[in-house]
Amino acid sequence: MHDYHRNLSTSLSCGAFVFGLAATLVAMPLAAATGGVTTHPCRIDGVPNELQCGVVQRPLDPQQPQGVQIDVHYLVVPALARNKQRDPVLLLAGGPGQSAIGVAPAVLPRLTRLNYRRDLVFIDQRGTGQSAPLQCADESQLPVAQALDPRAQLQRLEQCRLALAQLPHGDLRMYTTTIAMQDVEAVRQQLGAPQWNLIGASYGTRAALEYLRQYPDKVRRTVLDGVAPPDMVLPASFSTDGQAALDAALLACEQDATCPKQYPLLRQQWAALLQGLPRAVSVPHPVTGLPEHFTLTRDQLLRSVRAPLYVPALTAALPAAIVAASQGRWEGLLGLGSGLAGGGGKRKATRLAMGMHFSVVCAEDVPRLGTAGETAGNAPGVDFGDADAAFYTQACQNWPRGAVPSDFYTVPVAPSPVLVLSGGADPATPPRHGERVARALGATNAARVQHIVVPQAGHGVAAVGCMNDVLFRFIDAAEDSAALPQDASCALKIPRPTVFVPVQVAKDRP
Repeated sequence: MHDYHRNLSTSLSCGAFVFGLAATLVAMPLAAATGGVTTHPCRIDGVPNELQCGVVQRPLDPQQPQGVQIDVHYLVVPALARNKQRDPVLLLAGGPGQSAIGVAPAVLPRLTRLNYRRDLVFIDQRGTGQSAPLQCADESQLPVAQALDPRAQLQRLEQCRLALAQLPHGDLRMYTTTIAMQDVEAVRQQLGAPQWNLIGASYGTRAALEYLRQYPDKVRRTVLDGVAPPDMVLPASFSTDGQAALDAALLACEQDATCPKQYPLLRQQWAALLQGLPRAVSVPHPVTGLPEHFTLTRDQLLRSVRAPLYVPALTAALPAAIVAASQGRWEGLLGLGSGLAGGGGKRKATRLAMGMHFSVVCAEDVPRLGTAGETAGNAPGVDFGDADAAFYTQACQNWPRGAVPSDFYTVPVAPSPVLVLSGGADPATPPRHGERVARALGATNAARVQHIVVPQAGHGVAAVGCMNDVLFRFIDAAEDSAALPQDASCALKIPRPTVFVPVQVAKDRP
C-alpha cells in the first residue's frame, strides 16, 4: 500500500505511479446520465489546463439514505479527440488514504496516449482529499525521534481519532472499501459511462477487486499494479515481505562485482547495528536541517530502513548508509527513511489521510491477525518480527470498525481481461500476492488474466520504462481477444540499479 507500511512513521505516500502531464487538454462538459447534471470547469494545482470537476452526494451510512450526506469529489481529464470512446479510465489511488485528485498531476503524462480517446477520471475516495476528509495533523516537521517512535504515534493517533469523531462525517465505521466502491459506482452512473477501465495501484488494487466483485459487468479492462489482495492481512505481510526485500538487497550486494569490495562486511555490520540498539544518536532533521539528539531503538531503525526498499534506486544507497551508521554517521540511513515522507516539499494534496487509512485497516485487516488464513505464508521476518502487527493492534484497539461482508475477502473470477503487474523487488506487494490473485481471477478462464513480473522493479511497475505502452495497448485493444497477452519484454531486462559508492574527496598531496 502507495504504501501501506510507509504510513507508519511520517505519513508516507504510497503512490505507485510517477507520471507527467499532457500538453493540451480539451475541456468539454460531460453530460451526466441523471437529471442533466454536468461537470463544471475547474483547475487543480500542478496542472496548467482547465479540467472538469464534479460532485456526487452520497449517504455517509448506506443503510440510512436520508441521513448524513457527504460529497464525493471527482476530476475528469477530457479526451483530446472529438470522436472519443465512451469507457473512461478510472485511476484508483493507493494508501489507503491517498487522494486520487492530489496525485493526478504526477500521473497524467504517462497516460497521454490513453487520454487521446478516453476521459481519465480521478475520484477522491471517501475519507481522502476533498471527500469527507479524515486528516490527522501533519507530521513532516516533527522531531525525528517523535516521528519514528511508535508510542508517540499511538498517542497522536488517539488524539486524531477523538478529533475526527467530532466531525459531521466522523463515523469512522463508514469508510470501508466496500462502501467506497458504491460511491465509485454512483460516479459512473452520474457520468453516464457504460463501463470503466480500472487502473489500481497498491491499495487501489484492493479497491479495484472489490469494485469487480460488486459490479462485474461495469468493468471493461482492469490493471492491478502491486497487488494488495483483500485477504492480505497487512500488518502480518509487512514483516514477511519487508524481510524478503531486505535480504534480497543484502544478497544483491554480495553477488555484485563491486559491492563486496566496497562493503565486504555489510551483513555483519547490519546485524551489529541491530544488536547495538538502543543507543544515543545525533542527526540533522531531514526537513529543517536542525541537529537532533535522541535514543534510537530497534523498531525505529527498521522503520527507517524499510522506506527506501520501495524504490530500487534508493535501495542501492542502503549499503553505504548501513556502513556509515556502523561508523557512527546516521544521517544517511535515517535520511533515506524520511526521503519519501509526505512533507518536506511535497504538496499538501499528496499527504495521506491517516484517519481513512486506519478506518480501512482496522476494519479489514487487523481483525484477521492470528487467524489460520493470516498465518499461512506470513512467517514473521527475522529482523522485522511482529512489530507491525503489535503496532496496528494497539492503534486499532479503540478505532471504530466498519462491517465487512465475508465475500469481501474472496477474489472474484475475472469477468473481463485483467493485467496483473508485480515488482520483483517490492517490499509491500511482491509477486507472491500477484500470483495468487491471478490464479483466482483466471479460475474459469486463464486466458483472461496475465501476470507480468518485472524482476528489478520496486513498488509500482506502471511507471517503469515502457510499461505505459503496455498499459495503452491492453486498454486500447478493441476486442478482448486482442487485449492479452501483452509483450512486456522491454521492461523485463531492466537491471537492478548499481550500488551507490560515495565520492571520495582526494586529499591534497604535499
